Parts: sequence; structure tokens; C-alpha cells
Amino acid sequence: MAPTKTPAKKKSASARAARGPTKSSPWVHKPRGKAEARVYLGDCRDILPTIPEVKKGQVDLVFADPPFNWARDYDRHQTGQTWDDKSMSASEYLAFTHAWLDLCIGAIKPSGSLWVNIPDTWAAEIVVHLKARGLTMVNWCVWHYRFGQNTRGKFINSKLHALYFCKDPALKTWNPDPVLEISDRRSIYFDARTEDKRDGMPAGLRVPMDVWYGRYWGRVQGNNKERRHGHDNQLPEVYLDRVISCSSNPGDVVLDPFLGSGTTGVVAHALGRRFIGCEYSKANATHACERITLGPIRDLEAMRGDSTAIHGPRRKSARGARTGGGAASSSADA
Repeated sequence: MAPTKTPAKKKSASARAARGPTKSSPWVHKPRGKAEARVYLGDCRDILPTIPEVKKGQVDLVFADPPFNWARDYDRHQTGQTWDDKSMSASEYLAFTHAWLDLCIGAIKPSGSLWVNIPDTWAAEIVVHLKARGLTMVNWCVWHYRFGQNTRGKFINSKLHALYFCKDPALKTWNPDPVLEISDRRSIYFDARTEDKRDGMPAGLRVPMDVWYGRYWGRVQGNNKERRHGHDNQLPEVYLDRVISCSSNPGDVVLDPFLGSGTTGVVAHALGRRFIGCEYSKANATHACERITLGPIRDLEAMRGDSTAIHGPRRKSARGARTGGGAASSSADA
């Protein structure tokens, strides 16, 4: 009689996250009752054509934070094999960029949107390419931060561009309510007209402007509690919360072809979106999977609606006391 086999113990969620994806199979995380998150390992140009949702054009939102071709090794000394753009000429980089952009364009639904986080160097070229491919620009937003690299030869860079495009303006998913913030008229001037307005927005609130800054919007660096050890190229959670909330719905498919530290996956999964990510580095992919499993550092719901006013109150409130405050600096966020 053959010996009875003892059933193998199921691996814990943290153990599965620690394993990360392999070249042959993606990492998949799907807690009971929650949306699935999936991470693939490798070059997105090779991976994207193999993903079912991409092949069928079923992606609702693409957010891409690609390599910038700034001769960086992307923490190779800490994370092992990573993307290396040191040897790419401008023409080679643009060919690489056009290739992954075209794959993402084909992946999104008619109601879908594409966001690209990119510096001054390449923003114009990407805009021209996306317009030539038939996409419509919704906004050219700017993420502003206070800590740029010091220089004497030119003005200090203190921004990145958040390029927002859609396939069909009449069909695009647009949810303003989750991203509304307190207007300057309420926070600075206590203007009674904003409490009784008829512009379709709730009293005292507005859609954010296209330059983004405020509390928790600074670069993730130093002792910022969001910072993932060994990764200095990380976007703040509030940034992805705004993008994902306004451009997709719960249950939608969100794709990030350059997962990096994993912030897109963390926020998309926490907001109940189905997430698909691609990452070139095994170490980065593994760490990103761990973050997705653990969830956001910030309380995303509690952070919504903050005032981003630059100045404090300019006049007294109805009760005669100065209340509220100017925008929290976009510099160092604890």
C-alpha cells in the first residue's frame, strides 16, 4: 500500500510576494473578495503582446513612468540586474519610447486613458507621437516638487510632466468627485459665493488645477515614510491616487509597463482595480509585489480634499478668527 502523502502547506501571502514573478510565470495576488494584481518580469516590449487584456484591447487605464534616458543605472548596485539606458542615443531612446507607447495605445479601450510621467527632455516628442497616433490630449499636467538637484548652470528642475491622453473624449472615463479639493475662495478668502455656487461642483470645492503640489506631494526621499529602501525613483501615493481615481472605476484594468517601486500597483489594488504590471528588474519586481500585498502607507481616503492654497487666510472667517492655512509645502513630507 502506497504511503499517504501529507498535503503541502499553502504559502502565505508574504511568502508568495517575496518570491516575485519569474520569466516564465507572473506573480499573482488576489485576496478573497478583492481585485487581482499581476506582475510580469521582463522587457515590456516583449511582455505586453502576450498579455490577454492587452491583446484584446481591454485595458481601461495605462500609467507609465518610463526610464528617462538620463544615464542612470536605476540602483543597479543595490537591486541587481536593472534597466540600463547609458548607451542609448536620442534616436534609440525615441524608437524604444514609440514602441512601448504603440503597444499601450493598442491595449486601451475606446473609453480608456493613457498617462505618461516624463521630464522636459522628452515631453514634447511624446505629445507629438500620441497626437499622430490619434489620441486626444485631455491635460498637460505638471507635478511640482521643491527639492530639485542643485545646479549653477541653469534653473533647477523642480517638475515632471503628467501627460493625460484619451482615445475618445466622448467616451473617456472621468470621475471628478474623488479628486476634488478645497478651493482658494474657501480656504483663503472665505468667500460666501463659493458656498452657494451653481457650477456643478459641491460648495467650497473644485477640481484640482493642472500644477500639482501640496501635502504629501513632495519627492519620496530621505525619511519620508513612503520611501522603499534602496529605491530613489519613487512617486508619491497621492499622485497615483489622483490619476487612478479620476481615470478609472473599481473593477477596471490598470496597466503599468514600468512598475519600478510599485506605487501604481499599490494604489490601484487598494482602490479595487485589477492591476497588471511589467518590471525589468527581478529585485524591483519582488519588492513591488511585497508593497502591493501590504497596501498603501498613507490613508488615501483621509488625504483627499485637502487645500493646496499657497497662502494662508487673507481675511477673517465668519467667526472673526483666522482659520485654515496655506498649502502644506510640497517639499519634505513625513
